[in-house]
Amino acid sequence: MVPYRAMLDVPYEVVEHASRLIHARRCERKPRWRRLSCFRQALLALVHLRKNETLARAAAGFDVSTATAGRYVTETVEILAERAPDLRTALRILPAAGL
Repeated sequence: MVPYRAMLDVPYEVVEHASRLIHARRCERKPRWRRLSCFRQALLALVHLRKNETLARAAAGFDVSTATAGRYVTETVEILAERAPDLRTALRILPAAGL
């Protein structure tokens, strides 16, 4: 496979926010070593989720194994899911936001 550069239609601030959450998790758990920085991990997960890129293709683009890409995506989704509102809260927020 040949990696290529592409644009991701996600605001930079979203990737930055996700990377801060990943950084906070890493500080809690203190892992010994990671192949990708927090920002690149967030970017990898968002590429997989937003562009529906296969893990193999995303992994090749970020120069990690498919298994590592899968772990990064799973970890990022778990971190984001912890911060997501539950259904009751979301239903209360929607009318207040005018949606």
